[in-house]
Amino acid sequence: MEVGGDDRRTGTLLPPLKLPAKSRYGTLIQERNKTLGSEELWLQVKLPPGASEEEWIALSTVDMFNEINLLAGAVQDLCTSTTCPEMNAGPYTFQWADEKMQVPRKLSAPQYFETLLKWVEKQLTDETFVPVEAGIPFPPTFKKGMRVIYKRLFRIYAHIFHAHYQEMMECEADAHLNHSFKFFVYFVKEFDLVSNEELEPLKDLVSLYLRKKNEAVAAASAPSSAPA
Repeated sequence: MEVGGDDRRTGTLLPPLKLPAKSRYGTLIQERNKTLGSEELWLQVKLPPGASEEEWIALSTVDMFNEINLLAGAVQDLCTSTTCPEMNAGPYTFQWADEKMQVPRKLSAPQYFETLLKWVEKQLTDETFVPVEAGIPFPPTFKKGMRVIYKRLFRIYAHIFHAHYQEMMECEADAHLNHSFKFFVYFVKEFDLVSNEELEPLKDLVSLYLRKKNEAVAAASAPSSAPA
């Protein structure tokens, strides 16, 4: 796994991550790049024909990390320890715990963002969890570990929507935020990575996205009418 350069130039909170093109992911990266932005979002998240589900989830999660890292960087002037002394999403509050900090602890929202992203970076750059070399198997706990990653990454979206959406609208960044979160929702639902219970803080928005997806799927599968 490659770690990008100076995050101050990229506008991200942490340096972006990149899977090596000359690795087991090379072909998948090329295929992904061919269709990136050219299809409906609900089609972009689907497993490419013949691809490994673990490799596709790994590649997509690196992209997701970079996207959420960018969002976290975009709100760092709005989301401070003064404006957001607690990591929350409306009535929902989130505490932090990990292997080193086993007793859940309250953090400010920006502290939570940075702690979470550093923790995710550590998971994704661990080649025993996300192997890079061909032939090395993914661990049996891979999907379980990914569910924890996505459950926690969702909380960044939840906080931004609840605490900073008005400011994002004023900066004309709300369209990108919605597009980004819609992709996240389609992906986690496609591969069963986040439960409905965990998505509760944004349940109405999630329901809206999924309803629009179902309508798009139905329209795409409907037989076209014959010309008159």
